[in-house]
Amino acid sequence: MPNHEEIKCPRCGSPFECKMGSITICHCSDVHLSREQMAFILEHWQGCLCHACLLEIKTLLPE
Repeated sequence: MPNHEEIKCPRCGSPFECKMGSITICHCSDVHLSREQMAFILEHWQGCLCHACLLEIKTLLPE
């Protein structure tokens, strides 16, 4: 059974459902980030970010 949990985004504090057990249906699977964008996220936060924050980082740090 997939492991889904309600968590808070470490960047903005918004609650969202993390679907780590079903990554293909998770909100993060449709946001394609560059290696540099992923490295930036890993440097600043632990855990998953919400969809809005992923999209904002993609916009703020162009590939």
